Amino acid sequence: MKIQLQDHFNYSKLLRFTLPSIVMMIFTSIYGVVDGFFVSNYTGKTPFAAVNLIMPFLMILGTLGFMFGTGGSALVSMKMGEKKQEEANEIFSLLIYTSLVLGVVTALLGAVFIRPVAGLLGASGEMLDDCVLYGRIVLIALPALLLQFEFHSFCVTAEKPQLGLKVTVAAGVTNMVLDAVLVAGLGLGLVGAAAATAASQLIGGLVPLIYFFRKNPSRLRLGRTHFNGRALLKTCTNGSSELMSNISMSVVSMLYNSQLIKYAGEDGVAAYGVLMYVNFVFIAAFIGYSVGTAPIIGFHYGAQNTSELKSLLKKSVIIIGAGAVCMFAAGELLAYPFSKLFVGYDKGLMDMTLKAFRIFSLSFLFSGYAIFGSGFFTALNDGLTSAIISFLRTLVFQVMAVLLLPKLFGIDGIWFSVVAAELIAVLVTVCFIIGKRNRYHYL
Repeated sequence: MKIQLQDHFNYSKLLRFTLPSIVMMIFTSIYGVVDGFFVSNYTGKTPFAAVNLIMPFLMILGTLGFMFGTGGSALVSMKMGEKKQEEANEIFSLLIYTSLVLGVVTALLGAVFIRPVAGLLGASGEMLDDCVLYGRIVLIALPALLLQFEFHSFCVTAEKPQLGLKVTVAAGVTNMVLDAVLVAGLGLGLVGAAAATAASQLIGGLVPLIYFFRKNPSRLRLGRTHFNGRALLKTCTNGSSELMSNISMSVVSMLYNSQLIKYAGEDGVAAYGVLMYVNFVFIAAFIGYSVGTAPIIGFHYGAQNTSELKSLLKKSVIIIGAGAVCMFAAGELLAYPFSKLFVGYDKGLMDMTLKAFRIFSLSFLFSGYAIFGSGFFTALNDGLTSAIISFLRTLVFQVMAVLLLPKLFGIDGIWFSVVAAELIAVLVTVCFIIGKRNRYHYL
């Protein structure tokens, strides 16, 4: 039976509706993990460190897709809840066309500036050349990556989460197969890994684009539109938290890499890369849940159904708590096999990675709540509150922690930095939820 945004959601229905979004985000995160595995095991730790060093910069360029997707879907779903379907389609079309143009411009600028950026991040010699080689190939598909991130949200808003899931799985499988063929089979190294990622992003972005251009049974369709500055501004403010979150995570990753080069050299960057690959996958589950629930929250907010908002918030807190415990346990249990999988060829590097993994896993107990809290306020079209939570969580608290704790605890302080930042972010999120309860009536 088809699940619709206006339905009442029990636990089963909520999980079934959000599962495709969770899987979509996990598969998207796996792209980099697969590249990392093949690069590390078939080309060595210098190219592996290069991929980890330049990846945050590439992700910053792709964050526009998150902003248009999350911010736009909140606005579009609210219009649908207000029974303004034609306006919803016009806004949807405007956002897709705008992001395509921005994607092309951003890719060209990224290709021009990638070498000096990599140099500023600390790359030199062979690592610098590897950063530029990998980055420029991946940038070819940047416009499609923006669309892929955007359609993560809009497929759910269109009540077609299964479409997004199928496309993302197809893109992920393409990446895995091409990595195996190009890197392991043909020995193309970084070129093969970058080409595999670019090909998968093209599939993830262009297939949904074609679907929504054609006549389809979903609630959204690409068509004629007109410039709507107010809608663009509202989308940007709604999605500013996701934009800030992704930019901040990338900036913080650069700072972590800088600190690790200082305290542990190239091995520290490689160990951090392994943690980030696993973190991307685990955090993706929380992000996917937030993306999946956002259109539901936005719809019922637009329909002024406060009883359903209360139900959604209560159920989400319980679901995220259960997921957090499971992820922490999985992180502790999988620390050794994951470390061996990526860097088992170097005992010293593996020992460092294993110790870091066991500390870092504590962060999974807290991260989901702040991620959902930010997404919750985005769905309520309260972009400012959402942005503040994201800004504090992903930038301010992490920068403070990674600059202070290593001075007190050495390299272990770097691994504990994420845990401390996530814990403080949860406390801030709780304060905002309590403080805003009378405005939105979700408690």
